[in-house]
Amino acid sequence: MSLAGSLEKLYARRRFGICPGPDRVRLLLERLGNPERSFRAVHVVGTNGKGSTAAFLSSILGSAGYRTALFTSPHLVSFNERFRINGQEIASERLMPLLEKVLALAPDNATFFEIVTALAALCFAEERTEIAVLEAGMGGRSDATAVIPAIMTVITPVSLDHCDYLGTTLEEIAAEKAGIAEPGTPMITAAQVIEVDGVILNAATAGGNRLCIAGRDFSAAWHEDGAVDYKGVSAVLSRLTPGIPGRFQTENSATALAAAEIMNTIGWPVSENAMVAGIRHACWPGRMELIAGSPPILLDGAHNPAGAAALASALDHYRYRRLILVTGVMADKECRGIFAPLAHKVKLAFAVTPAIERALDSNTLAGILTDLGINATASGSVADGIRAARQAAGAEDLILICGSLFTVGETKAWLAGENFEGIRG
Repeated sequence: MSLAGSLEKLYARRRFGICPGPDRVRLLLERLGNPERSFRAVHVVGTNGKGSTAAFLSSILGSAGYRTALFTSPHLVSFNERFRINGQEIASERLMPLLEKVLALAPDNATFFEIVTALAALCFAEERTEIAVLEAGMGGRSDATAVIPAIMTVITPVSLDHCDYLGTTLEEIAAEKAGIAEPGTPMITAAQVIEVDGVILNAATAGGNRLCIAGRDFSAAWHEDGAVDYKGVSAVLSRLTPGIPGRFQTENSATALAAAEIMNTIGWPVSENAMVAGIRHACWPGRMELIAGSPPILLDGAHNPAGAAALASALDHYRYRRLILVTGVMADKECRGIFAPLAHKVKLAFAVTPAIERALDSNTLAGILTDLGINATASGSVADGIRAARQAAGAEDLILICGSLFTVGETKAWLAGENFEGIRG
C-alpha cells in the first residue's frame, strides 16, 4: 500500500472532529510501547508564532549537534511536512508502515490529530531522535501533545482562539495553554498582554516552574535591514540574520533563543555559535514567503486579528506600487478583525474559497471586504483568484495571499503543480 492509501484511512478519522482530552492518545501510546519515552521533548503553545518559534528552536538545537525532531500542524501542501528530522521531512516510504501500525492499534474513536500525534512519537523514536520540539495543535493541557512529557514549555503570544473549546476569555485560554507545563520544568514566555501575564505567572508559581519572561529576562531589537540584536539571560548576540523573514519574527526568534539559553541550564548545552547558525538556517514556509516574479507574490499564513496586525506592520518594509490581495478564510474566523488592519493598504482584492470544507464562501467574503472599504471581487477558487490578480497587477505591484494557512498551502501547491492535501488538525 502507498502512503496515499494509508492517508485515506487516516483522513476518515476526521469524522470524530475535535475531542480534547488525553485518554485516547495515552492508550494508543501504551499500545505502541510508549515510544515517547525514548526522547526528550519541548512543548510550544500559544496563539500566534508557534510554528515559527518552534522552527527557530528546532534549527538551533540541530545546529548544536542534537538529532532534533520537529512536529507541527497543519501542513501546507503534503502530510509529510508535519514530521521533520534536522529540517528534513520523513520520507513517504518510511512514514507509511509506521502510520499503518498506528492505525491498526488506534482506539475506535481516536481522532485524526490524536493518531497523528502518536505517529509523530513513533516516527521520532524510530529515527532515534534525541530531542523533539512539539507544536501544540490546539490549547495546552487538554491537547493530544500534552501526553508527551516535556522538559520545557515555550509560550508564544496568546490571544482569543478556538473559544468553543478553550474558553471565552483570555484568562481561560491562557490557563489552558500554560497548563501543559510539567511541574518543576522551565517556562519561557513571549511578551503577553497583562491579563495573560498574570495567568502564566500564577501557573508557574503553582507548578514550581522557573519562568523566563520577554522584556524582563530577554529582549531583541530589529534593524531596518532585517538584522536582529538579542540580549538574553547571559548571551548578547548582534546582527543576527533570521532565516524566516518579517519584522515580527524578531520576537519569535528571541523567544527561541531564550529557550536555547535555558536548555544550557538543564543539561542540554547550546553554544552561542549554534544559536547564531540556528537562527540563520531556520525555515518556515508560508510565513512572509516571497515568490519572485513579475509581479512578485507574498505568502503569509496570518489568519487572526493579531497575526494580521503583525502582517500589516511588516508590509511597511516592502516596496510596491499597489497591494493586490488574494484571500480566503475559514468560516469560523473573525473576518472583520483579520482584514481591518490591512484595509487601508489594499488597492484591490480577490476573495476565494479554499478547497476545504470549513472555508467561507468567496461571495460572502467579498461582501465583508467591501463593507471594510476594500474594492473586492468574488473569484471562486484559489487558482482563479491568483489568475485574476496576475491579470490585474503590474510589474511593480505586490500580490499578497493570506487569510488562512489552507489558502497559502493551496497556493503553493497550485504554483508548483502539486496535489493539495488541505486537512485541519
